[in-house]
Amino acid sequence: MKIFLDANILVSVLNKEYPQFTYSARVLSLTDNNRFEVYTSPICLAIAFYFAEKKSGRVRAKEKIQSLVSKIKIAESDRVSVLKASEDKSIDDFEDGLEYYAALKAGCKHIITEDTDDFHFSKIPVLTARQFLEKHLL
Repeated sequence: MKIFLDANILVSVLNKEYPQFTYSARVLSLTDNNRFEVYTSPICLAIAFYFAEKKSGRVRAKEKIQSLVSKIKIAESDRVSVLKASEDKSIDDFEDGLEYYAALKAGCKHIITEDTDDFHFSKIPVLTARQFLEKHLL
């Protein structure tokens, strides 16, 4: 199953933000499980880097991103996806729209985020890390 991780999931792992860290780290660890393909987007990585840099400094943030990228797949966002995100009237936040269309393009079946309301327009299930784990692993 292909899943897409929103930036806030990555940030909670990179910065060890509790209580989300416990669930986010477990979802991220699914990269080692053959049943799952874990995706994110370049935009999510940029956001995660920004917050990791604020907490840990540039050098450590780059190391964290490099470690993350070695395990996770990157969903593409092309011209068509950008146009869809900009034209979709149900999308309030352009960044969330870009992430959504990147997830669709990659064939993801779920979006994992701590801000599920941000994806109110989604045609695929949007769950918190905890909800996803409870539904699919516990």
